[in-house]
Amino acid sequence: MSSLRLGYKASAEQFGPAELLDFSIHAEQVGFDSVVVSDHFQPWRHTGGHAPFSFAWLGALGASTKRIEMGTSVVTPTFRYHPSVVAQAMGTLGVLFPGRVMLGIGTGESLNEVPPMGIEWPEFKERWARLREAVTLMRKLWSEERVSYTGTYYKTENATVYDRPDGGVPLLVAAGGPQMAKYAGRVGDGFICTSGKGEELYRDQLLPAFEEGAREAGKDPAKLDRMIEVKVSFDTDRKRALEDTRHWGALALSGQEKVGVEDPIEMERLADALPTERTASRWIVSTDADEHVEKIRFYTDLGFNHLVFHAPGPDQRRFLDLYAEKVLPLLRKIPVAA
Repeated sequence: MSSLRLGYKASAEQFGPAELLDFSIHAEQVGFDSVVVSDHFQPWRHTGGHAPFSFAWLGALGASTKRIEMGTSVVTPTFRYHPSVVAQAMGTLGVLFPGRVMLGIGTGESLNEVPPMGIEWPEFKERWARLREAVTLMRKLWSEERVSYTGTYYKTENATVYDRPDGGVPLLVAAGGPQMAKYAGRVGDGFICTSGKGEELYRDQLLPAFEEGAREAGKDPAKLDRMIEVKVSFDTDRKRALEDTRHWGALALSGQEKVGVEDPIEMERLADALPTERTASRWIVSTDADEHVEKIRFYTDLGFNHLVFHAPGPDQRRFLDLYAEKVLPLLRKIPVAA
């Protein structure tokens, strides 16, 4: 048996780069194992929103910490970034901070890709095809000296990533359905998903598909990273814990409600119209540590071995200190299958 890895979600959309860096340094100091940061061109809310450049921010985090694993959750290496640029950026970080860097990738959100690129957001079929091609190219750039590659979407000619760790960096693929989960198992070092979407999705679709893909590729699924971003609002004051979820009301919008919304001002308007009961529905809201951990065990019992906690409130130091004192010690006692 091995112990859980417990991470902190650095909410780049909610806090300025310097403030977020301070929180993440503190996360290492109080005992978290990892820090993952979003890579958004635009935040979910315009008012008070932020969207720092993740690769630059990760360099600052690495230089300011000693132990934590760090990475993206998730970056889209298909539109704003050519895959070779992502391979170069992560190669540099991997050399600077050996053994501490991972890359989380996904097919992206129109909110982040359409406005800066001036593109028409393609259907999932194309986005997935781009991602598969990007993974192939990045793996080549991390393992081969000179890469000439011609794909449907990307092309390189005698390209070399000169500064990279041996074997590149661990690659985690975001999966919201079984097709992507199987692909993540086949080509990735792990997969990423988010909490609060129903037991059947995780138990019957994502995890079995991930394991199937890994076995097809000759890998042991138990040795791969099964990361889930767990949305938690933990506080001694229940009213405060509930109200804190309102900042992230957009997460409670259905796919139909937010489809085609590419402006954070409009996304903010839709989210603010929701009642608190609905904004809180995507979060584990609790004031009792034992009750809180019991709800989190739902995910560890399913087989997730890397929990990254996303807290919605404005006082992140308060969250980190409360969690380190009351929750992390209980979570550390939960074993996971090796």
